[in-house]
Amino acid sequence: MPATRKTAETSSSRSTAQQPPPKPPASRARQRAAKPSKAAAVPPAIAEERRRIVEVLKPVVEMMGRMLGPNTELVLHDLTQPDASVVAIANGHVSGRKVGSTILSGPKDDRAFGAAWSAATDLSGSGHSVVNVYPTLTGTGTPLKSATVIYRDADGTPFAALCMNADLTVFKLAHAWLEHAIQGAPAPAAAPESREESPDMDLLMGEIIRSAIRTFGKPVQLMNKEEKVHAVEEMLRRGLFIVKGSVGRAAAALDMSRFSIYNYLDEIRKREGFTK
Repeated sequence: MPATRKTAETSSSRSTAQQPPPKPPASRARQRAAKPSKAAAVPPAIAEERRRIVEVLKPVVEMMGRMLGPNTELVLHDLTQPDASVVAIANGHVSGRKVGSTILSGPKDDRAFGAAWSAATDLSGSGHSVVNVYPTLTGTGTPLKSATVIYRDADGTPFAALCMNADLTVFKLAHAWLEHAIQGAPAPAAAPESREESPDMDLLMGEIIRSAIRTFGKPVQLMNKEEKVHAVEEMLRRGLFIVKGSVGRAAAALDMSRFSIYNYLDEIRKREGFTK
């Protein structure tokens, strides 16, 4: 064999030997983790169904608001856009909201948040859900009587909520006035309530998380599981987990994993019967 040929073959074999072995193909799970997940596209028929129902409910909000009077607020939420969920509202002065307000700017202790979260995580139901009369509070502490209907689309996904919040202050004042009138005493004058503009979504999320953690007056590192479950339940009741990205923020604040937050939420749902 000629020397030049031997030299070429030797060089080729050395080059082949120096090449690193090919990497095994990444698993599908790793491939999914490497790419940011995208929300599944809503089928056109479902999107049209949602749009039609929301449009049908908008004039209902106006009509009921006029019929029930200025002390009863009617709010229509689009649950698919929590940053600006209020798409129709009547008598918004009750809670200080307007069209475009965030879903977290509503009354405190709203049981409908738990029902909405449960409906979003359990798609086995097909009908609309009614959360019957329950007490709530405005941001200024005024007690309200509330009720909510949560609407599902044909796939069972909750996409809208119609809420009613009644301020009974005037009726209580009228009752007190009648008592004073019967007894001959003058009726007290009602002081006007101040309504503040709702803070933005990011500030509301931070306030809800901090408030839930402050309940125990200790650093997160010293909180036990029961205390953390209680904090998560408080966040749930105030509607935090309807908002995209809230689970991650709550997990970071409580120094725990997102998986643990979901486990706590499932535990709360089973215990409180949110699925009913």
